[in-house]
Amino acid sequence: MKYLKLNDIEAYKISFSLSNAVWKIILKWNQFEKDTIGKQFIRSVDSISANIAEGFGRYHKKDKIKFYRYSYGSLYESLDWNEKAIKRNLITAEQYNYIFNELEKLPKSLHHLINFTNTKLRI
Repeated sequence: MKYLKLNDIEAYKISFSLSNAVWKIILKWNQFEKDTIGKQFIRSVDSISANIAEGFGRYHKKDKIKFYRYSYGSLYESLDWNEKAIKRNLITAEQYNYIFNELEKLPKSLHHLINFTNTKLRI
């Protein structure tokens, strides 16, 4: 019997990779930009994969799903920071599109994770 591992979860892989990409972008910003938008942008993007990981580590399916749903909130917060970053000329159009496209993949993947957890787990 094969057990599901955290790195098998598509939403986790996408969000973890994205958080590292955003980190690398924001490291190049000046101090004011890092303090105002950068820290919050990083926290919101990091929170997507962190909540998936925390939910994965929980025992009861309702508890797992609660954390997977928290990821949705962080996802939409990250979309907002991405919009602000492009409007304020902090990221290039290419960076914006990459971040946006990766974030756009997540709702379907998170929904699948929640449905899988809801239907496959008994506890």
